[in-house]
Formats: sequence, structure tokens, C-alpha cells
Amino acid sequence: MAFRADESAEKAFEHLKNEFVIRRIDSSQVRRSIEKLEEITDEYGPVINSYPTWHPLVTHHDDRYPVTHPNKECGYKGLDHTRHFAHAFITCPYGDGQDVIDSVNQLPDHPVADIEAERLDIQLYNPKATPILVKCRWREPLTNEGLVPMSLAVPLILEKEVPSWRWAQVAENWNDMRPYLLGDPHGSRSSLFVSQETGLVIKKMWNLLINTGMYGNIRPSQH
Repeated sequence: MAFRADESAEKAFEHLKNEFVIRRIDSSQVRRSIEKLEEITDEYGPVINSYPTWHPLVTHHDDRYPVTHPNKECGYKGLDHTRHFAHAFITCPYGDGQDVIDSVNQLPDHPVADIEAERLDIQLYNPKATPILVKCRWREPLTNEGLVPMSLAVPLILEKEVPSWRWAQVAENWNDMRPYLLGDPHGSRSSLFVSQETGLVIKKMWNLLINTGMYGNIRPSQH
């Protein structure tokens, strides 16, 4: 089935509304919370399932074990009840969420993006939770569609993946690597992070790398 980005994003947003707003918080706050979520998607992109491993929101981790969701391995503390957008995520811990904000402020500097955190003055998940928005502010412009341009995605992938030739025992084929290189949801060579054109270049680049033998024999597809 073809990957339909708009349809995927719409379904994910409706699920988020039902899960974090309509069924969870005070009825008097529902409209305000939904409006804020709409503003966030306008600015930081659609709801997603997971990040590509090279995304600035998840890159601060041990490269031997790929990470596609923000967690303590990426340097974050206090995350609870977390949902993800293309270039931000919301976490809803009980209490004031200061652990989250402090951990974001202590993240190492990233070469192409700034990671910032702020409390949201709305209800999400539970009236007693404190929603925190952690946002990725790219220092270079994204495309008009809010996608990461080839000029950023390719070097970030190379920085993340090439060093693993030193410890890799097997090369992962393209089909199995797609969620790690394109994020999820994704199609055969595009996602909510990169365009078809960029995805095709990433695919060609990955196949070129694994066919050098630098990672070892290519693992048969698991799909």
C-alpha cells in the first residue's frame, strides 16, 4: 500500500486527541488543549511513532544501540506519558516537570539544532500532570513541507552510521533499516521526516555502504 503522509498524520492526531485530551482531562479544558496541540503540529510537524536515529532529539546516546524514542539513554530525565511530533515531543509527568527541563538544559550541544523545553499552560493526559514541550529548533531551514532537507539528513546519517563499521558484525539490509533511517511511519523511501527524493538518496547511500562489505555480510530481510 502506498504511504499517504497526510492520511497518516491525520489519524495519528485524532488518536492523540482521544487518548490525551477528550477521555482524560476536564471537559472545560478540552477545546483549549486541542487548539494548543494544533498549534504544535503546525509549528513542529505531525504526530509520529518514532524518530530516525539521526534526529537531534534522540542522537545523544550509545551508538552501538540505536534509539528511536527520547529516553534516559538520550540524556532525558523525568519523562512520563510521552507523545512525539516530527520536531518536538510532549511529556506529561506528575509534579512540576523540573527534572525534564533541567535534563534538556544539560544536553550536549548539537551541531545543527537547539533542544529547548517549556511548560505548557494546558491540561494533557491528566489534570494533575504537567505537560512539557521539548522542541527541536533546527539552525538551518527545513523544506516548505517541514521535512529535513537532503543537505542535513545525509551528513547526520553518515555521522551516526559510518563509525559502526568498527564493531558491526553484520550489515542490515535496507528494508530492515528503513524505520531507523526514515523514522516511523514511513513508506518504501519517504516518511514524515524526509521527502521521496531525499529518501531515495538515503536508500542508494545505504545500499552503497553495505555493499562495500564494511559492516560484514548483509543480513537477509526480516520482512
